[in-house]
Amino acid sequence: MRVQAGDVRLFFEVEGTKLVPDGPGMRERPTVILLHGGPGVDHTDFRPFGSALAEVAQVVYLDHRGCGRSDRSGPERWNLATWADDVRAFCDALEIQRPVVLGNSFGGMVAQAYAARYPDHPGKLILTSTTAKLRLDRMLPVFERLGGARAADIARRFFADPMPNFHDYIRVCFPLYRQTPADEGALQRAVIHLDVGGYFVGGEMQTYDLRADLARVRCPTLVLSGDLDPFATSADARDLVAALPGELVQARHFPHAGHAVLADARAEALAAIRAFLGAT
Repeated sequence: MRVQAGDVRLFFEVEGTKLVPDGPGMRERPTVILLHGGPGVDHTDFRPFGSALAEVAQVVYLDHRGCGRSDRSGPERWNLATWADDVRAFCDALEIQRPVVLGNSFGGMVAQAYAARYPDHPGKLILTSTTAKLRLDRMLPVFERLGGARAADIARRFFADPMPNFHDYIRVCFPLYRQTPADEGALQRAVIHLDVGGYFVGGEMQTYDLRADLARVRCPTLVLSGDLDPFATSADARDLVAALPGELVQARHFPHAGHAVLADARAEALAAIRAFLGAT
C-alpha cells in the first residue's frame, strides 16, 4: 500500500490489529512504526522480527522515501530532516496518534531526528543499533577485531568514498554485522537503491551530529545495542544514552550481539521491547 505523505507516496504494510477483543469490549494495542536501516534498502530486513512483535502490537513497516517501494524523490530531499518530516506526515495521513517509533541503524538516525523535531508527537521511542554521530575512530578498530586489517581498510575506504567501494564493503564487511547466520535470500528479496545509500554515506552521514538535539526528546526511550557491533559501537551506545534525558531513557546492552541485535539477541530484545511497550 502507498499513501501520500507530503510530496511523496510512501509504501507501507501493516501486520496485527489495533483493536483486540477483551471481555465485553475492545482493547487498543500500541502502533509501532518500524524504520529500516540503509538507506537505499527496504523494510524487509525486519521480517520475521516484526511478525513476533505483531503478537502484542499493531506493526507498521515503512519504506523511507528513496528506498524500497516508496517514491524516490530526489537527492535534494535525501536527508535526515526530510526523512524525519516524512514520519510525521505519514502519521498525519493515516491519523496515527502517539506512535511507538522503532528505528534500526540508519532508521534510528531518522527516529532521533523525528523525535527531536516533533517532541510531542511520539508516544515512545526505540533505538536499536544506531548512533547519534559517525565515529570512524571507534568503528574501524571493531572491524579489524572482527575481520582483520583488510576489513578495516575496506570500511575506511567505503566511508571515504562509498560508491566505488560498495561491493567490497557488502562482500567483506557486511557479514561482520551479525553473529547469527544470515538469511541467504534477504538481499535478493530486498528492493535496493545503491545511489541513495551512497549519497547519504558520502554526504550527511559524514557530518551529522544529533547529540545536542536529543535533549529535546520528551517520550520514554529504549536503547538496544550489541557489544560486537562494528558500526554502532558500545561507546556510541553510551553516548546516545547520555544525550537523552536521563529520566526517560532505558538501555539494554547484549554482549554477544552485533549490529543485527534484533536477530543476534532476538529473544532478549523482543522481551525488552514487549516489556517497554507494556510499561506506563
